[in-house]
Amino acid sequence: MTAQHEEPHIQGVEMPAPKVSEQLIRGRAGLPMLALCLLALLGGIALTITGIALLASHQNGAVGGTLAALGPVAALTGLVLWAGLTVVAPGQARVVQLFGRYKGTIRADGFAWVNPFTSRRKISTRIRNHETETAKVNDADGNPIQIAAVVVWQVEDTAKAVFEVDDFVEFVAIQTETAVRHIANQYPYDAHQPGQLSLRDSTEEITGQLSAEIAVRVSSAGVRVVESRITQLAYAPEVAQVMLQRQQAGAVVAARRLIVEGAVGMVEEALDRLAERDVVELDEERKAAMVSNLLVVLCGDRGTQPVVNTGSLYQ
Repeated sequence: MTAQHEEPHIQGVEMPAPKVSEQLIRGRAGLPMLALCLLALLGGIALTITGIALLASHQNGAVGGTLAALGPVAALTGLVLWAGLTVVAPGQARVVQLFGRYKGTIRADGFAWVNPFTSRRKISTRIRNHETETAKVNDADGNPIQIAAVVVWQVEDTAKAVFEVDDFVEFVAIQTETAVRHIANQYPYDAHQPGQLSLRDSTEEITGQLSAEIAVRVSSAGVRVVESRITQLAYAPEVAQVMLQRQQAGAVVAARRLIVEGAVGMVEEALDRLAERDVVELDEERKAAMVSNLLVVLCGDRGTQPVVNTGSLYQ
């Protein structure tokens, strides 16, 4: 039996504990059993033909009757044993049940023989992709957004996949969409303050939480989440233009703030150098005028026209 893994826990998600776990079985070697089946089948046919021939010739009727009776039994035994032959391809497993009871899982690829009265369900253990449809949800600020994600997953416990849920493929699809909607509702599309997580700017953190939540939701089905990524993220069409204008306004404000901070630093540096080198002595009124003129030149979004003063400083 495989080792029991401690189920992770995500706030708001509590899945029931599984009642069955995978047990590995190997079965008998397939080729020797195949030879035995062929021997029993062909031997039974030969015994039947020989017995019928002896009965028809009226010689050794007792022996002929015995052979005619044993032949079908041997052939039927060969056919029954033949039903236990199983082929397991790489990337597949066979879940074995005997009269409804789980007996184990064959993961070793190759040719094997198991009890012919068992049922063997084929389960793919290959890595799969599932991409959700584009969902329209509200982010943490209540703004409608469109979001989609892709999850890479693999069946880790075949017994849980078969017995804990009706259809583990559909289960993964539904739980992935649920997790995507839940994550989208928890965070805003854009961050409003430094250090705040957002769907657009905190890609690694958000996808990490998305993978963790999906893993919790599908763990009961014996599924392991390899990775998940958000593949589409945008505002809904009805608010996209308004949100674009808001983003542009925010960008303009941020740019202006950066320009003003740089201009103030340049003005301070200019005044300090003038004072250090004793180029000209300015009173407070002239300093204020100079600061005003420099800020206009540095912060303006258009070219300025200089005015040449040919008189004194105060005219």
